[in-house]
Amino acid sequence: MHEWTKDSLLMIGFSLTRQLQRPAHATVFPLPHSPSKAPPCALPLCPSLSSIAAARHRHHPMASSPIFVGLPTFLLLLTTSGLCGQATGAVAPGPKPAPLNLTGILEKGGQYGTFLRLLKETQVGEQIESQLNNSFNGLTIFAPTDNAFNNLKPGTLNSLTTQEQVSLVLYHVLPRYYTLSTFETTSNPVNTQASGSNGVYTVNITSSSNQVNVSTGVNETPVNNNLHLDFPLAVYSVDKVLLAPELFGAKPPASSPPPAVAPEKPNKGSPAADGPSASAEAAPSAASPEGRITERVLLLWVGLACMGSLL
Repeated sequence: MHEWTKDSLLMIGFSLTRQLQRPAHATVFPLPHSPSKAPPCALPLCPSLSSIAAARHRHHPMASSPIFVGLPTFLLLLTTSGLCGQATGAVAPGPKPAPLNLTGILEKGGQYGTFLRLLKETQVGEQIESQLNNSFNGLTIFAPTDNAFNNLKPGTLNSLTTQEQVSLVLYHVLPRYYTLSTFETTSNPVNTQASGSNGVYTVNITSSSNQVNVSTGVNETPVNNNLHLDFPLAVYSVDKVLLAPELFGAKPPASSPPPAVAPEKPNKGSPAADGPSASAEAAPSAASPEGRITERVLLLWVGLACMGSLL
């Protein structure tokens, strides 16, 4: 609807005042003019207003005064335009969008029970929904199916600490809203929400022939159908659990203790190598008490032998 301005209302009021100042019996006729001259510009008199003014003038001569006719008409137009301006300018606020529910989206998919359990146990699900309702860049989530978790080695999840499980879940969350077309133009590496002592965990995203793949350096999986694609949230299904190198990469070998130093073998020709002879070990030393007794016994036998030869 057209919105009247002050200038246009003043012009209308001025014109109505000029017209209503004419006598009630006055009629506007076109003035004769020569063909070479342009016809004079005359403001046509509204028939309804002229008839109303003539009737009022017959009964109340002062009613045709611009004070009694032009001013009330002008005020009526001014009030009407103000009401119209208020009616057109007031816009009823639309309903607020409902907060996003990641749990409901995954439950509707029907094959993401393990991922839902991890989101709840690590409390990452609450963190994600809080970010979604206060995010300018949006979020992208890769949701592994139950079969993806079943294909892991037995005990893989149980071998992780609580903090490592949090990092595993956050490794499937990108801090931006990505469509398949923006995946094709993004530059690698792409940051995730997970981080550790060495910095932010990243993934590489490649695309070829309308197929988008996510690679971690440990494994690679294609990006399948989207479960939800409406800013600020994009959820894509994946057939493999994304394994971060920081959690599942090859561990450096543990440092082994240095080898024990073997004792040096002595040379065979040295006296120390030969060692004491058996006879030396068997024969007692002369300085020892046993040596002296043996010496005396031998002397006694020699003496007896000599006496026997003399007899």
